[in-house]
Amino acid sequence: MSADPRLLANAIRALSMDAVQAANSGHPGMPMGMADAATILFTEYLKYDPQDPDWHDRDRFVLSAGHGSMLIYSLLHLTGYARPTIEDIKGFRQLGSPCAGHPENFMLKGVEATTGPLGQGFAMAVGMAIAERHLNAVFGDDLVDHRTWVISGDGDLMEGINHEAVGLAGHLQLGRLNVLWDNNKITIDGATDLSTSEDIPGRYRASGWHVVACGGHDFDSIRRALDEAVADPRPSLIDCRTIIGWGAPNKQGTSATHGSALGAEEVAAARKQLVWDSEPFDLPEPIVAEWRKAGARSARLHEKWRARLAASAHREEFVRRMEGRLPDGMAKSDYFDWLAANPQKVATRKASELALEAINTVLPETIGGSADLTGSNNTKTKAQKPLTKEDYSGRYIYYGIREFGMAAAMNGMALHGGVIPYGGTFLVFSDYCRPAIRLSALQGARVVYVMSHDSIGLGEDGPTHQPVEHLTSLRLIPNLAVFRPADAVETAECWALALERREGPSLLALTRQNLPQLRLERTENLCARGAYRLRGAGAARRVVLVATGSEVELAMKVADALEGQGMGADVVSMPCWSLFDAQEPAYRADILPDGVLRVSIEAGTTLGWERYTGPDGIRIGLDRFGASAPAEDLFQRFGFTAEAIVPQILAAL
Repeated sequence: MSADPRLLANAIRALSMDAVQAANSGHPGMPMGMADAATILFTEYLKYDPQDPDWHDRDRFVLSAGHGSMLIYSLLHLTGYARPTIEDIKGFRQLGSPCAGHPENFMLKGVEATTGPLGQGFAMAVGMAIAERHLNAVFGDDLVDHRTWVISGDGDLMEGINHEAVGLAGHLQLGRLNVLWDNNKITIDGATDLSTSEDIPGRYRASGWHVVACGGHDFDSIRRALDEAVADPRPSLIDCRTIIGWGAPNKQGTSATHGSALGAEEVAAARKQLVWDSEPFDLPEPIVAEWRKAGARSARLHEKWRARLAASAHREEFVRRMEGRLPDGMAKSDYFDWLAANPQKVATRKASELALEAINTVLPETIGGSADLTGSNNTKTKAQKPLTKEDYSGRYIYYGIREFGMAAAMNGMALHGGVIPYGGTFLVFSDYCRPAIRLSALQGARVVYVMSHDSIGLGEDGPTHQPVEHLTSLRLIPNLAVFRPADAVETAECWALALERREGPSLLALTRQNLPQLRLERTENLCARGAYRLRGAGAARRVVLVATGSEVELAMKVADALEGQGMGADVVSMPCWSLFDAQEPAYRADILPDGVLRVSIEAGTTLGWERYTGPDGIRIGLDRFGASAPAEDLFQRFGFTAEAIVPQILAAL
């Protein structure tokens, strides 16, 4: 490269301080401090093509320190991506601009993951590296041969999820994962020694990582460190000793540059310090030309890759997986016919395993796993072998007791493309996963969460393990499809819907206790409506019973008792609120008509059910914690019996 890399890096600094100053909001210090290392990475090492941002074999770059978003926006603009334009950057953090306060993958090509909640970008990058190694094992170097690069800050490395992600990556020896640590020793509160004295390089080495240090403003030192990281077979932590806000003469090296604009005087002083004479947002043509040349650096590699793809016998299958299309014939599975002929009285966690046996046979892109609860979640099928450092072609990951790390890694795998990840734990431990589940929904990641032991029905483990408020709280997350199936048929239908759902994540809440199969005939996928009439009233309809999961069987018993007294009762199974809410008004009015008593039955909090029962309906639920006892005793104790519910309905009528 003929241009002085410091001049190229200063373009990043100028754009970053100008955009933050214009918005009077943002974090200029991190992009100014990491501009030098990022310049070397993007001009000499990273494999990418701004003319085709979705190139399947591009390197993945994740800005885990998402608060420094102007770093990635500057890099995308300078290297020649269609957006952000300079006008987009002028609108940084403003309504309508794709340059949001933190990078959002659905706003800009080149942003691989939505980051900002510290630690999650790093953990998603681990998932991307897993996906790359798995697809490489399946399709070979000709089609899949790329790296995952991350820029992380001190905060990323302090977060608890970092320990989970580092341990998993080290255990799997993900040597294509390289993390540049912006080691500026500053957080918002001040110097890092206010809050930590941890030996971070020592922790990484102990976890099986390669660690190399460099001067974050010494270009030769940066190159040496990156070369060493690329050559090492282990995942690498590149310790870049930097000065936050480098170039701002009065504020650099202090927390004053971390989370607020520099101020007009300091911006002017920085321009003088950097010998940057251009007006705000005005970039010298020679510097832009050098950046664009760097952006075109991988075009020849891309062209050769296209030729290999065109000649590959695996072309159609590879492209299908990377585009997220399911195989032809998936919807015609004869598994539903088998269920109709062989009714299953099993827990829905077991029903999920049965469904997965059929799914994993015809869907080779699924990669399952569990956070040390494989035998309880029933997430491993007979044909799945483990994904290990010796064999990345495996399709099952033993995540260990790392629920948050698992969930974030699955996000990264889904964002990488080519795989559909699913992972299991107990529903109560969705609390550990929740920040990653939220990012699944925000990013539109096709991840399936398999959450078993979904109510007091798990029994003796007691209230620490019995979810009560969890279904309600998870249903509050936009773009998360929460399914609670009632039997083996509904479980299979919910799995089909989750796999077809490309626009976001799904969560299956599954029982520990056995449930009878309530549907015995092959039908269309009734769960696709979110709720449906499982059984219509025999006598004149007076009541509509709406239930989910294990309580649908109970609703059938309640209906039998009411019909025995001449009270007509519909039974409605509602496995997914959000899908029902999306139905046309006429369908919803037919399923939940006016002029009758509506009763909801679910072994969880009642909050939210009033939207379906109306203010005058009855909501049978559990607005307290459970207890330690056998499941049948708990259902009796907390009123989940026909004998307890029928009198309440009769009194209301």
